[in-house]
Amino acid sequence: MQVLVLSPRVAPGILTLAAWDALRGAQRVRAALDDPHVQAIVRSGVAVETAAGPPTFEAGTVWIAPTGDAAWARSMADDLMGPGDDAQRVEVLFGSYDLPGSGLLDVVDVMDRLRRECPWTAQQTHESLAPYVLEEAHEVHETLESGDSDHLREELGGLLMQVVFHARIAAEGSVDDGAGWDVDDVAAGIAAKLVRRNPHVFAPETLDRVPTTPAEIDAQWQSIKRWERAQAPSAHGH
Repeated sequence: MQVLVLSPRVAPGILTLAAWDALRGAQRVRAALDDPHVQAIVRSGVAVETAAGPPTFEAGTVWIAPTGDAAWARSMADDLMGPGDDAQRVEVLFGSYDLPGSGLLDVVDVMDRLRRECPWTAQQTHESLAPYVLEEAHEVHETLESGDSDHLREELGGLLMQVVFHARIAAEGSVDDGAGWDVDDVAAGIAAKLVRRNPHVFAPETLDRVPTTPAEIDAQWQSIKRWERAQAPSAHGH
């Protein structure tokens, strides 16, 4: 018997080959809940029964855990296996995995909901949030000086919230207002800038000489930055 765990941060229907093999080779597939992942599996041609009540051990069965609930899957597996040498074999199988950075999607989702449902969050503007950006940046700086890693993680979260907050506000505007962009545009912009300004990593074949020391790399960054500003005088940013 297998218990299948799926990530809530991966699009429904995107599973590992091992997960598809388990589903298609099972005598029976059951699910604790009917959700988009289960519906995608059904649309692929795999019959899934939504079962009420606690799971029971059934050899050859794949149980689909509530999406993202690995603790439920492990607890269920422990309960069904039981103690002793004659324990029933129950395997927890992870059918999709979070990629690095997937947790950022949770921040975006939480901010979207707060913007819709929280009166305080809904009334904020770029201007009203300006003091908080400075406050969060100062707190990050102070924590860096203290050397407290756990506190730094927490304060960086506060600064990240400001980035996501401002991007959410901008997404409600339009291009005519100088807005109409969102957090994905912010991320795409900084990713493109990092690639452009670090050709020694991303395009060394374009360089006459590849810088190797930190000082040379910083000089290259500043040189590319000056060139970019000369091409677009209104551009800002590090």
